[in-house]
Amino acid sequence: MPPDAARRSDRSRRAILVAALELVEALGYSKLTIEAVAARAGVGKQTIYRWWPSKGPLLFEAFVELGPAWADAVPSGDLAADLKRELLVAVEESAERRFDQVCRVLVHESRTDLVTLLLMPRRVVLEERLLAAKRSGEVRVDVDVSAAVELLLGPVYQRWLLRTAPLTGDFVDAIVDLVLRALRERP
Repeated sequence: MPPDAARRSDRSRRAILVAALELVEALGYSKLTIEAVAARAGVGKQTIYRWWPSKGPLLFEAFVELGPAWADAVPSGDLAADLKRELLVAVEESAERRFDQVCRVLVHESRTDLVTLLLMPRRVVLEERLLAAKRSGEVRVDVDVSAAVELLLGPVYQRWLLRTAPLTGDFVDAIVDLVLRALRERP
């Protein structure tokens, strides 16, 4: 039986979400316990179990609600700078311990939710910027925007997930420069 949303105290719920993120950042996922979250939030563990079946869904909700903020950045008029800004935000998020800890677990526990709620907003921003670039002639009109976004984001998340090398601003610059060269050149 699902929890009665009317019984949820918003103050307690928020305290639980904040405590979960703070503790996963401090301890890591494997050492995080519902008991520790309850103690830090000042609630009984039965309150947490009434609303979330385990620490995975709890952390997922905490991260979606309190995690990275999606900035409504206005395009600067410089396509390369706009794309680099978006990728750099993805790199900076990936460097945050709580992002790293939560997302690595979510990759394994609920990939669909991770893609839908966390990665899609970044993808949408990049797609909108590239569509505007097509309209203004900054990139070829035959560019497959969806594939171009994959070319931009894929290396960032591959490097984060597999830890093949550090995520840096220089890496972001190299990705954007290579992809833009391909998007602007005539085949």
